[in-house]
Amino acid sequence: MSFSYSGFLFQKARTVTQSIQPARRGRPRAFDDKTPQNVIKSLDRAIQVLETLAGRDKATLSALAQDMGESPATLYRILTTLQIRGLADLDETDQTWAVGAGAFLIGAAFLRRTALVDVARPILRTLMETTGETANLGVERGDQVLFVSQAETHATIRAFFPPGSLSPLHASGIGKALLSRWGDARLDRYFAKTPLERFTPHTLTDPDALRADLRLTRDRGYAVDAEEKNIGMRCIAAPVTNAMGDIVAGLSVSGPTSRIDTEASPALAGETLRAAHALSRAMGASPDADA
Repeated sequence: MSFSYSGFLFQKARTVTQSIQPARRGRPRAFDDKTPQNVIKSLDRAIQVLETLAGRDKATLSALAQDMGESPATLYRILTTLQIRGLADLDETDQTWAVGAGAFLIGAAFLRRTALVDVARPILRTLMETTGETANLGVERGDQVLFVSQAETHATIRAFFPPGSLSPLHASGIGKALLSRWGDARLDRYFAKTPLERFTPHTLTDPDALRADLRLTRDRGYAVDAEEKNIGMRCIAAPVTNAMGDIVAGLSVSGPTSRIDTEASPALAGETLRAAHALSRAMGASPDADA
């Protein structure tokens, strides 16, 4: 029987090399193992304390200990550690604790990486597939809506607003969704400087009529463009918020009135609202906040 020592060494070296291959960057081999041995209990407890602090303006040590079922001594060590890192603040006057500026800086890093168009793309795609209609994303640019992304339906007759297209706020579903969240003073300035151009017989060119429509939009959570820009086309839109509660965009579905009629509109509105809420949460908005 022949035996190759060099071959044995090569095979042995390859086996050793394979055994020490680095894990995939960012996670160990057992990345999907969520068993207790992979959880750092002290870190988990500290995060719980930070989350509890975030849920209130400020709190005393004894109140936190009572709410969390922890000993004051343990909580004090955690809070002191968070304070050193700038994640918690102690008001020496009334001996209350609150979230520190360091927590905001960490949150701001999330906001910096949250690009609206990139985050919205799969949500638009899902909305288009669910409704069978074109899904759009638009942002405010002066007195117009700038369409920045779209998931186009495969239907023969369809709406088409390529990225870069502009539409007046008052004659657009997304535009009216955005306007509905403006305060009275801002709306007054808008009406004073912006002529409400008529595009179809259905365009709302009277400020009082548009105000009434915006109140309805605010109450139900979504806007309807009923052939107000283009005859034969209808649009349903809802606003999108960010972590600060600011309206950053509008999301909509658009299509021919032959498909988006009065019977189909409620179901499409529900899907549009769900998509807007999903995008708002992805942008950092509270799960409990209205889009």
